[in-house]
Amino acid sequence: MENKYKTTKTTVSLINYHFIFCPRYRRKIFLIPNVEETFKHMVKYVCEEIEIEIIALECDKDHTHMFLNCPPSLSPSDIMQKIKGVTSRVLRDEFLELRKMPSLWTRGYFVSTAGNVSSVAVKKYVENQRTRY
Repeated sequence: MENKYKTTKTTVSLINYHFIFCPRYRRKIFLIPNVEETFKHMVKYVCEEIEIEIIALECDKDHTHMFLNCPPSLSPSDIMQKIKGVTSRVLRDEFLELRKMPSLWTRGYFVSTAGNVSSVAVKKYVENQRTRY
């Protein structure tokens, strides 16, 4: 996997987020036929709209993992709000089983950053800045 820097007029960035979130009550919604395919299609649509590159996207029976390359103008909470909102609306409209749930997704999520180098390498680089010259 090659990391690509995103550039704008004023920024150069490499921001990769690993997100994990699950349905309310850990319901096994991805075992319902076609839910996973529709979910992935909608996530791809949302990510294209807000200029996010999907590095990896996988679902287990009761949770999903996403590895996304994002612009610096979007916070993790903005990204989750958009993805959860759109997918919840579409999935609940399309699948009768999901309409019974008061809400599709839990409010919480896991997010972690990942880049081109490890945290140890960055820490060492920063610590060595004073001794460079």
